[in-house]
Amino acid sequence: MNKSILELRHLRTLQAIANTGSLSRAADVLFVTQSAVSHQVKALQDWYGEELLYKHGGATRFSPLGQRLLKLAEQVLAQVDMAELEIQQLRQGAGGPLRVAVECHTCFDWLMPAMDAYRGRWPDVELDIVSGFHADPVGLLHSGDAELAIVSEDPREEGVAVFPLFRYEMVGLVPVGSRLAQRLYLRPSDFKGQTLLSYPVPDDMLDVVKHFLKPAGVQYTRRSSELTVALLQLVASKRGLSALPAWAVKGYVERGYVAQLPLGKHGLRSSLYAALPARLAGKHYTQDFVKVTRDVCARELDGIELLASPTLG
Repeated sequence: MNKSILELRHLRTLQAIANTGSLSRAADVLFVTQSAVSHQVKALQDWYGEELLYKHGGATRFSPLGQRLLKLAEQVLAQVDMAELEIQQLRQGAGGPLRVAVECHTCFDWLMPAMDAYRGRWPDVELDIVSGFHADPVGLLHSGDAELAIVSEDPREEGVAVFPLFRYEMVGLVPVGSRLAQRLYLRPSDFKGQTLLSYPVPDDMLDVVKHFLKPAGVQYTRRSSELTVALLQLVASKRGLSALPAWAVKGYVERGYVAQLPLGKHGLRSSLYAALPARLAGKHYTQDFVKVTRDVCARELDGIELLASPTLG
């Protein structure tokens, strides 16, 4: 019997396709080109003489053969991943405290599932969230009050290591049935004379202000709320317009509570990063938190694009 060509890289590719739903997003997760992913799939299909994937309604689906290989990938890679994790824990110890500070109100939508997944891998790490929202979470790293910060810009500060997480789209939220809801996209001028509904953070921390309204010289008033649902209720009641991450409002838009439009003809993209003290950046338990966070977000958040992370890739 001929030796199988099946390798761990093939299994990781199939798992990435299943987690992301497409070959292109799988390539982003694996930090390879889409043609490399396609080549691996084709090599397996040529070897087994059957299709592994097919398109249905615009989505990538697994054939019965593909599903069997995917099941194998889930079993084998889980064991390999756990073995590697245990080896690193033996080499470096179980880790130390890992207090996470955030500057974004919507971070908890994806941070909590990521933390739950991480606790199962590192039960002895003292994982916690620094209470409240922080305008300068990197400052907590310098003061020793946090070991990791979720930030919207690369701080590029001495003594701080930065790991890119993902990029996502900021969308404009308008009342259903309104004149603006009929547009293909929102212009900065559409916010003129409107109330900008946002979280209670300074103007210079709002991407819609920094990269959309301010460059166009648009004047606006602001009304704030800590809660996403409260902001959307105000939009639905025609009290103003808002701009929030697409993944944070997806359910409300699908239920017809509010309408969403791109901010500008080409849309507005924002990014998130994990910042750590340089002294902790090489620790496996901190790097694994970043890896788990990226994996969970790639699997659970629609419309995001993982940012290249050479250190983790």
